[in-house]
Amino acid sequence: MKDTVAMHAFANHVPAVVLRLDRNPFHHGTLGAVRSLGRKGVEVHAVVEAGGGPMGRSRYLRAVHPGPAGGLDPEAPEALVECLAGVSERIGRPAVLVAMDDLSAIAVSRVAPMLRDRFRIPHQPDNLPARVADKAELSRLCSRWDVPHPETVVPAGGTEAAEAAWRLGLPVVAKWSRPWLLPTGADGLRSTTLVHTTAEARRLYERSAEAGSRLLLQRFLPAGPDTDWFFHGAFTRGGRPLLAGSGRKELSWPVRTGLTAVGRWLPDPAVEEAALRLAERLGYQGILDLDFRRDERGVFRLVDFNPRPGAQFRLFTDAAGLDVVQAMYLDLTGQRVPQPTGGAGRVFVAENYALLAAVRGRSLPRRRPAAEPAPPTPGPAAERGRVEAAWFAADDVRPFLAMLAAFLGRGAAKGARALRGVPAQGRRTARAVVRAPRQRGREQRGVTSAGSVSRPAPPEASAEPDELVSR
Repeated sequence: MKDTVAMHAFANHVPAVVLRLDRNPFHHGTLGAVRSLGRKGVEVHAVVEAGGGPMGRSRYLRAVHPGPAGGLDPEAPEALVECLAGVSERIGRPAVLVAMDDLSAIAVSRVAPMLRDRFRIPHQPDNLPARVADKAELSRLCSRWDVPHPETVVPAGGTEAAEAAWRLGLPVVAKWSRPWLLPTGADGLRSTTLVHTTAEARRLYERSAEAGSRLLLQRFLPAGPDTDWFFHGAFTRGGRPLLAGSGRKELSWPVRTGLTAVGRWLPDPAVEEAALRLAERLGYQGILDLDFRRDERGVFRLVDFNPRPGAQFRLFTDAAGLDVVQAMYLDLTGQRVPQPTGGAGRVFVAENYALLAAVRGRSLPRRRPAAEPAPPTPGPAAERGRVEAAWFAADDVRPFLAMLAAFLGRGAAKGARALRGVPAQGRRTARAVVRAPRQRGREQRGVTSAGSVSRPAPPEASAEPDELVSR
């Protein structure tokens, strides 16, 4: 492995700016990007909320710069140009720009022509990040290019929304097409909601103007063991992959519905083929993170497209230490990206969320059954079993300690409530989300556990809405 690393020297003369416009202080993906490039000797700057949270304590971070004053209007991102121009002046030379959240990626793509002299940015024409992050547009692209996707309806009215919910089969998943436009603090408006009645679907549609984008209704795919998968990739022009891989969520937080708390790199041909075909058709350049869910028939269906690194991107690190952020940096600075070697079988753990998920779910990541073959890995045995922690690193301990202090201090009461149990309003949602696919299939055929034919409620039956946590 030492010979491989020496053969591919990493020129680090170009600085990097990591951009995150959301206000999540526990975004471990941002810390991962800082460490990934900083360990290679790259001068790393971050444009985030004040102080940067625990990430701002990293020894690999040169400086933290505040984001646009007063926040950013997603439809008018010109304030970002002024902000980044100021950062560029302080750095004193062009830098690679890495967007770490959807809003950042969308805003950067819209103002990229005004930043080309100051930053090296992936070429993404025609407002591509906004198009793929738009749930309605993604549904059309999947249909056009034969990528499996949950059955989706974009209703044109409240009555049509109610009829579509009934036709898809309750409960259904409701999504806002452009979740980055949702107003902050809007009561009852989440990017993703599990709808149990046609009345709820109608009420949600009537809030479309408030939400800022169209409502989508999707067939509900029950969660269960081995159902949630993801794909990460870095691509050069023309959608050619530089580094890519598929993985499975072993634990998520919130349980069965949220981000990856524990994940494993597991090659899967169906996931990888669909993702690579989509990237090639789009001519995608840069980093992407895709979410898949396997349905009752074993078909992997694409449920989300994130035009930026996923928080768990460091899972996909090859035997020589190459990850998707490094691959993009090399590509944008005109360097050759080495052929990836090994890495499959690695495990990623977000310590804070893994603890909550394990205790709340009363389970640990499942062991691989004896019948399930080990993933092929040409790299050294030590690399195959390596665990990547989101926060703890022996060479950079301060972010972990800062996270631990902030997490315990700020979230003690909230965490205690979560560990005690799901609030009464969300119990129905939790039961629906974790329902076994086999049971779900029986209910869709109209058979109850007692074997009698079930009688569904009439279309306008009302119930209190239960909402999924935003993904």
